[in-house]
Amino acid sequence: MARHSGQDSRGPSQRQLRVGETVRKELSDILTRGEFSDPDLDGAIVTIPEVRMTPDLRLATCLVMPLGGKNADKVEKALNRSAKFLRGQVSRRLTMKYMPDLRFVLDTRFDDDDRIDTLLHSPDVAKDLGKDDTDDAD
Repeated sequence: MARHSGQDSRGPSQRQLRVGETVRKELSDILTRGEFSDPDLDGAIVTIPEVRMTPDLRLATCLVMPLGGKNADKVEKALNRSAKFLRGQVSRRLTMKYMPDLRFVLDTRFDDDDRIDTLLHSPDVAKDLGKDDTDDAD
């Protein structure tokens, strides 16, 4: 009898989360210690709040954000240019059967939250919410 875990519909597995966090920790350590040099990263403090792994653990999508959001696009490009080198650095620190490819993307979750919050507090939405409240009272 074949088993299907159904992880796709419930989010990442514990294994994906654990591997993602391990990769995140090592990448953060490498960036903090300045173990590689790129002129576009000089003086940039980069945080990696999350690493999302594909179910087969072959690709790690690293959410990154430079402190204060300064030169975010430049930092993202620099990290993606250095992805192979960083992958090699991480693989020396971890014992994994396969080291995932690294892809760096900007973490826009906070900006998205601010935009949604602004929309929810806009007069048009407040008017719609007020209209719904009076309709419910009838």
